[in-house]
Amino acid sequence: MSTRPDLSLSLQFADKRHRDTLPRHRVIKWLRAALEADAELTVRLVDAEEGQALNRDYRQKDYATNVLTFDYAQEPVVMADLILCAPVIEQEARDQGKTLEAHYAHMLVHGALHAQGYDHIEDDEAQCMEAREREIMAALGFEDPYAG
Repeated sequence: MSTRPDLSLSLQFADKRHRDTLPRHRVIKWLRAALEADAELTVRLVDAEEGQALNRDYRQKDYATNVLTFDYAQEPVVMADLILCAPVIEQEARDQGKTLEAHYAHMLVHGALHAQGYDHIEDDEAQCMEAREREIMAALGFEDPYAG
């Protein structure tokens, strides 16, 4: 088996409400499980206002979304910023009957896969990406994020 990818992580809490749910060692574990190559990632937790502004300015969608991935390079090292909107993730976890921890793990895995070129615009891409997410989440001990 190959060695685990190296990960350089900057973990930023602009919104501090879930800091206890996201200790650095746990975030690293979840991200590494999704990485297929060495990576330099910034993970930033934001409030709804910052999340909406970034989504509007960069995607022309005027609402806060759960995770935004800004990928800058995939080779030789994956370089990306993952922006997680704390209030959106909290609401989604509640609505979907998931723990906050499980939903954050899924959003980090989802964002890390986007940073490596995975996408879900086309149906075949979505099936491939979701299958990979299910596999990673199961390996981490979480239930299928798409069940229910």
